[in-house]
Amino acid sequence: MPCHPSLEIYLQDHIEAAGLAGDRKGALFRTTFRRIGVMTDRLMTQSDAWRMRQRRARDAGIPTAVYNTFRATGIIAYLDNGDSLENAQAMAAHGRHRNTKLYDRTDDQITLDEVEKIEI
Repeated sequence: MPCHPSLEIYLQDHIEAAGLAGDRKGALFRTTFRRIGVMTDRLMTQSDAWRMRQRRARDAGIPTAVYNTFRATGIIAYLDNGDSLENAQAMAAHGRHRNTKLYDRTDDQITLDEVEKIEI
């Protein structure tokens, strides 16, 4: 699947800022030494990313756990822009149409025109 042009820019910025350009075999996302900002050679695991998100949420004053909704957010945004469910299914690598349909919120949007039809 092609990379979104904005994501390509963000990834290139990350590679340059982290000094990873010369290390083509190393991990793209790595752990750091306990918040001092020095990167290790160790791959950031899913649980590492979870803990990082929780720390950032806590530091931002968000009192509850923050769940990984990036995939869902991307699918919902894609469908909200009027794009096809079939393409969203392919991009999400969903085997069944029903899995992707769970993210389809296009029927949930009520317009002002609909609300004004109510006579009070």
